[in-house]
Amino acid sequence: MLLLRDAMNGVRRFDDFRRHVGLSEAVLADRLRKLVAAGILETVAYREPGSRTRNEYRLTRKGWDLWPAMIALKQWGDRYTADPEGPPLAVHHAECGEDVRAVVVCGEGHGPLTPPEAGLRPGPSARPVG
Repeated sequence: MLLLRDAMNGVRRFDDFRRHVGLSEAVLADRLRKLVAAGILETVAYREPGSRTRNEYRLTRKGWDLWPAMIALKQWGDRYTADPEGPPLAVHHAECGEDVRAVVVCGEGHGPLTPPEAGLRPGPSARPVG
C-alpha cells in the first residue's frame, strides 16, 4: 500500500521508493517485481548521462483504478489516526480547490450509502456450495 501511495504521489525511481518507505533493497525489489507481475506497475527505462540504464516504475491503468480505494483509506486514516493539527497531505480538486472524498453510491446515483443500505446477492461467477 505504501508503494502504491508513493507511486500515486509521483515517486517513480527505486532509490526514491526506498528513501520514502525504508525497506531493504531486497524486499523493495521483490515487492516492486510483484506489483509489475500483477500489472499494477510497469517499468519504463531511463538513463541519466554517465549512468547505466535503469527502470522507473509507473502505475498502469489497473494501478490507477486503485485510486478510489486509496482515497478511502486516506479518509479513514485522516479521521482516526491523523495528527490533531490535521493530515499531512490534502488531496484536492485541481479546478475548484475543494478536498476530494470517496463515497459509495449505487448505479442509480443514490448515495452516499451506509452499510445497512447495501445488500448482498450471488454474483455472475458464484458457484453453489456442496
